[in-house]
Amino acid sequence: STSRQQNQSQGHYGLTSPISLAPPSDKDHIHTQKLIEAMKPFGVFEDQEELYHRTTVLGKLNNFVREWISELAESKNLPPSITEQVGGKIFTFGSYRLGVHTKGSSDIDALCVAPSHVERSDFFQSFFEKLKNQEEVKNLRAIEDAYVPVIKFEFDGIEIDLVFAKLSLPTVSDDLDLRDDSCLKSLDIRCIRSLNGSRVTDEILRLVPNLENFRLTLRAVKLWAKRRGVYSNIMGFLGGVSWAMLVARICQLYPNALASTLVNKFFLIFSKWDWPKPVLLKRLEESFLNLPVWDPRVNPSDRYHVMPIITPAYPQQNSTYNVSVSTRAVMVEEFQRGLEVTDEILKGKSDWSKLFEPLNFFQKYKHYIVLTASAFTEEHHLNWIGLVESKIRVLVGNLERNEFITIAHVQPQSFPGNEVLYKQSGYVSMWFLGLVFKKAESAVKTNVDLTHGIQSFTDTVYRQASALNILKEGMKIEATYVKRKQLHYFLPAGTLQKRKKQRVSDISQNNSGLQCKRSSLGESCSDGSKDRDSRTPSNSSSLNKISKLDISTAETERLFIISWPNSKSQVSPTEMEATVALRTSGPPIGCTIPGYNTVCQLRACFVQEQHKLSGTLITDPRSASPKQHYSPSSKVSLLHKECYIQLGKGLSAATSELMNFKLIQLLIKKILFFFFAVASVCVLQRLSSKELPDSSSPVPTNSIRIIKRSIKLTLNG
Repeated sequence: STSRQQNQSQGHYGLTSPISLAPPSDKDHIHTQKLIEAMKPFGVFEDQEELYHRTTVLGKLNNFVREWISELAESKNLPPSITEQVGGKIFTFGSYRLGVHTKGSSDIDALCVAPSHVERSDFFQSFFEKLKNQEEVKNLRAIEDAYVPVIKFEFDGIEIDLVFAKLSLPTVSDDLDLRDDSCLKSLDIRCIRSLNGSRVTDEILRLVPNLENFRLTLRAVKLWAKRRGVYSNIMGFLGGVSWAMLVARICQLYPNALASTLVNKFFLIFSKWDWPKPVLLKRLEESFLNLPVWDPRVNPSDRYHVMPIITPAYPQQNSTYNVSVSTRAVMVEEFQRGLEVTDEILKGKSDWSKLFEPLNFFQKYKHYIVLTASAFTEEHHLNWIGLVESKIRVLVGNLERNEFITIAHVQPQSFPGNEVLYKQSGYVSMWFLGLVFKKAESAVKTNVDLTHGIQSFTDTVYRQASALNILKEGMKIEATYVKRKQLHYFLPAGTLQKRKKQRVSDISQNNSGLQCKRSSLGESCSDGSKDRDSRTPSNSSSLNKISKLDISTAETERLFIISWPNSKSQVSPTEMEATVALRTSGPPIGCTIPGYNTVCQLRACFVQEQHKLSGTLITDPRSASPKQHYSPSSKVSLLHKECYIQLGKGLSAATSELMNFKLIQLLIKKILFFFFAVASVCVLQRLSSKELPDSSSPVPTNSIRIIKRSIKLTLNG
């Protein structure tokens, strides 16, 4: 009510007066209708049947909560007069409360408000057990140690994230209004955070001049953000509430505009915004509760926020504290592209489908980090990837601090492992980070060491897993540096085939996208396109060719990507892009190495590719004579011998048909391979191990051994 009175007295919404009060034109109505039609194929609008089902589920959940609170009051021997009217209520927030939830896949963010006799431990124990006994409840799991503790589950097919808050009241009535700041009195910080979601959502709805235009614009912006890979609070981009506040601010500045105009103004304003100037929907308010609020004048830590968007409900907080310099740069670039596209649309030179074209992430960068996380069981895997995903922004921050890196761009979508990885390491998920390196000032090669940043990240994950007591045998994590042309060893078949089709036809933008749901591991992840390149082999077939390599015993060939050593050999830069060193001293029998089996299969593909260039075959160590001692020196001898044999074959073939151009090319490749192999042997002899000592392991109390590897590369000037 206070906000509405202020708006009426000022004649506008927000901190400043509107930029334009112009009413919509006929063209605006036409463009807005075209925008609606362009969004329909993406399922952003829910039909009445689904809406009714969600409403029914929430009603059941509300009755379920009231029943549990009443039973709990009886078990604690509260007077019957109180037991009969203790109440309890479910509030919604997020996209469902804002009215922009999408068809089918959207979950519901809900808040369970309980009276004073209910403790948080009751919510995560007795209520959790009560949910477990319900046939309608599936996929139940509790995350008690999260920043905002939550219970996640499916209720009659609807995904629900339920948080908890108890008030300093003996009863909770049906007409309870959470907008009153007095409801925060005497609450702990976790309850305040839980209440904040509902209070912020309600305040946003009160601060926009036209709800219908706001909701349609927000639907368009959220769809665009997901398609362009910038929708993920946990990964350092923006979450739903942050996008909602940005759209709400545009609605305040253009209160009479329709969605088509508001989308264009959204990109115009925020592509030119002077970050880190904060985005505010109203003035910061003080309260008698003296709770900590966002204020860089008082809190030094707030001064380091690079893209602050401040929540309008007390206590005001920055909803984008996860944003880093890299993720902000990526979003600003996308804002600029969005402005260019929407300008063309409003001029009639393009249509809305172009705005929603997905980002072709795997063609955007030349350098990538592949992060893999695996576990033996599905339950352990869900816990493990949840923790790893929540810490990826730490890896992004670590890479940003490297003096040679300007951008570290994480793809929010994870990819499942293929069948080979599934058999080797269980359930596997992969994430990809694109890297942009600073251009060298001279032609001198630059040596870049990524070891510390990546190792610090893995240490953080293992340390956190140990502290939460979720680190189990078989949980592994590993980061690997690859170049763009090596991504097809990691990418799911559908994405790989689409990517290769694009390279053949020189398409700069993927028109169908990379949206795919995390399905059962072992299934491929498709981008929705039906195009297939029959000439492109799948990941599974490529890995099956090298699956015979012995990678599980003490005589395992362990593969490490290393930088090319200084050598007088005149080898082309193409041949020097990925040098692979082999070593025979594998892990002690019985030891489990996180990330070892997961990525080892994929790295072995690099060796397979090098042997394909030369026409040689990879031999299986297990097929050798049992009496042969398998030592580094014997490997070196065999490698030298094979190189000379293949070189001799190439020379003979080239001599017999000297004028055959293809054979001449083959000869050149064999000569290059010969020098490559000799240089690899030199590295093998000089490099005993790329492992760091286990004594620095962050989990000394756990029996799981953690191998730490260095990741170094050389950039051409």
